[in-house]
Amino acid sequence: MKTYIFPGQGSQYVGMGKPLFAEFPAYVEQASELLGYSISELCLADPNKQLNHTQFTQPALYVVSALAFLQQQKQQGAADYLAGHSLGEYAALFAAGAISFETGLKLVQKRGELMSKAAPGAMAAALNISESNLKGALAESNLNAIDIANLNAPDQIVISGLAEDINQSQAFIEQLGGLFIKLNTSGAFHSRYMAPAQTEFAEFIQGFEFKTLQTPVIANVTAQPYHHADIAQHLIAQITQPVQWTKSVEYLLSQGDMEFLEIGPKKVLTKLVQTIEKQFVMPVQHSDVTTPSNIQAGITPQQQVAHWNSTYPVGTEVFIKGQITPYKTRTQATLQFGHRPTLYLHGFGGYFHLTDLRPAKQLAPIPVTA
Repeated sequence: MKTYIFPGQGSQYVGMGKPLFAEFPAYVEQASELLGYSISELCLADPNKQLNHTQFTQPALYVVSALAFLQQQKQQGAADYLAGHSLGEYAALFAAGAISFETGLKLVQKRGELMSKAAPGAMAAALNISESNLKGALAESNLNAIDIANLNAPDQIVISGLAEDINQSQAFIEQLGGLFIKLNTSGAFHSRYMAPAQTEFAEFIQGFEFKTLQTPVIANVTAQPYHHADIAQHLIAQITQPVQWTKSVEYLLSQGDMEFLEIGPKKVLTKLVQTIEKQFVMPVQHSDVTTPSNIQAGITPQQQVAHWNSTYPVGTEVFIKGQITPYKTRTQATLQFGHRPTLYLHGFGGYFHLTDLRPAKQLAPIPVTA
């Protein structure tokens, strides 16, 4: 199996996309007309020094990644799975057929504009320190206004917040033996400080419709495959929620022998995947255990919800399918759209289907009725 992965902001460089622009001139012309400026000039020459400004970076990376996918598709065909890091998720959705090239560009253009207008903030990478130790250090130092933005690898976590708080965190991170690297960003991306941008984007995205996914796409906010009905919801949540890249790659690795091919500028994600692979342990499958996720025949969605809520209280530890880290539920099970049994977990913005969850402690099987 193979997965195409698409990079996010930070992978841009002057000169990117040159052979692609020559190969797909119609797409380049369409992008330039929609944006109101020459996308090829921005990427190849950047005469006004705008490529590293968020409102220009995001459309540029999307266009180059989308064209790189079209080239890759001609050479090697479709992938079994798709995933993108933050902004890269839009290129993944384009590759999956959920959005057109034009729709994706309109969305990322608006996303970039809104994020660039957000209140000033800062981001930093904390290396060689675990998520639990990092959260503990931030809490003990009263830096609760800092959010986890990206969980890029087991030893690479990005934090986001006000510049003063980010600067103060350096000493506490280094005391734990971690390496602190300030990132060259103007905003506190994937944090609570993006809430105004998220609100406006939520209104903007209502004007778009999404097509059926032709290839599974792993969502940043859940590290699980998208459901068609959740596309807009996940793209909205992604603006303030952390990028669950480590868990996304772990999910893909748990599917079996997986090859990852990075589509777009540079190979930042390829290095992260290699780091995650080195520490990944394939979860043991217990197919003989009776759980709510493997005994669905003859059980209605309403019965699944009723059984879960009568058996498992809020705060129950559960495993997400294909993962070995437990998470606690933060709501009771509910019936979404009249037919989908779901619930929400701490640490995730979107909901999970009950069939994708397994309680850490088995209490009672679902009663089967004729």
